[in-house]
Amino acid sequence: MRKIVLIGGAVLAAAWSMSAFAAPGVVASVSAAKQSLGPGDDLVVRVTLTNTGDKPQRMLKWHTPFGAIEESLFEVSRDGIPVAYEGRHVKRAAPTAADYVVLQPGKSYSATVELTSLYDLSTTGDYAIRFRTHAPDVPYKARADAAKDGAKGVAVDDAEDFVQSEAVQVWIEGTNQKRAQPVPIGEASLAYSQCSASQQSTIASAFSAAKTMANGANTYLAAGTAGTRYTKWFGTYDASRYATVKSHFTAIKDALDNKPVTVDCSCKESYYAYVYPTQPYKIYVCNAFWSAPLSGTDSKGGTLVHELSHFNVVAGTDDWAYGQSAAASLAKNNPARAVDNADSHEYFGENTPALQ
Repeated sequence: MRKIVLIGGAVLAAAWSMSAFAAPGVVASVSAAKQSLGPGDDLVVRVTLTNTGDKPQRMLKWHTPFGAIEESLFEVSRDGIPVAYEGRHVKRAAPTAADYVVLQPGKSYSATVELTSLYDLSTTGDYAIRFRTHAPDVPYKARADAAKDGAKGVAVDDAEDFVQSEAVQVWIEGTNQKRAQPVPIGEASLAYSQCSASQQSTIASAFSAAKTMANGANTYLAAGTAGTRYTKWFGTYDASRYATVKSHFTAIKDALDNKPVTVDCSCKESYYAYVYPTQPYKIYVCNAFWSAPLSGTDSKGGTLVHELSHFNVVAGTDDWAYGQSAAASLAKNNPARAVDNADSHEYFGENTPALQ
């Protein structure tokens, strides 16, 4: 459930010019339709983004509430305990101009979003809901300068990378029966759902390619190598971060070698694939998957590695950046986020062009 309301007659525009944008000046607010909910009631919130500056601001559509919610855009807690996101994690191509919306100066834009399907609200308690999303794009030089400041020891606040609202409190009387999450039980297998015979053959080849990538990544990391292949995608060597990446690929390899994986072919969206992080090991492949190469950059095999990394029982990665250029910049400017970025794992696994 989501409805976009353009306040003051403003229009969301897809066209943009880099010269038109300055530092972020977008303010977010969130309100709840009801302050108290009973069992079976949906949690509906209204999010408003206001451009308080004097220049247009562009934001990626999937970082806003103005469409299908396919990433975690909210921080939800119950009695101070974080509530996990249960919606989709999507693999997309690097963004183009058509993937942006523009918030005009002085204008406000609102949408209503139903959160019950995205977060487990079944336990009775006092819930706090905060909208939190990536800040509007700023020129690359501004981000590079901030990274240099961090390298010089100048404090750089990660919060500046986000637009976030104050939290709204809602009392929810739940069913006190936690939503059951399917946990596949069984030996290693590859199953299919709504896939034609030719699609099944393609997926089997992609699965084999993903195994090759995972094996190569594990061999590299087991040797303790921290060459350009590692630093390109995960940034400057740090023992703790390196150990995290190593554990991630151990889990990805284990999923490919030992878990019952199901690939569903019913998705008709333009992106590559998606998963629900709390529902291993089912991967939904979409239109871009079928035209991708079997291996190499943004490949079918790499897509499976990307999606497996999203499962909470595997690596629990997020989507901080899409595309090789953005992922490489993320590694330079924020290695901690690169270690949590699904595309970074995919590109490390694909290793195209090959790095040592």
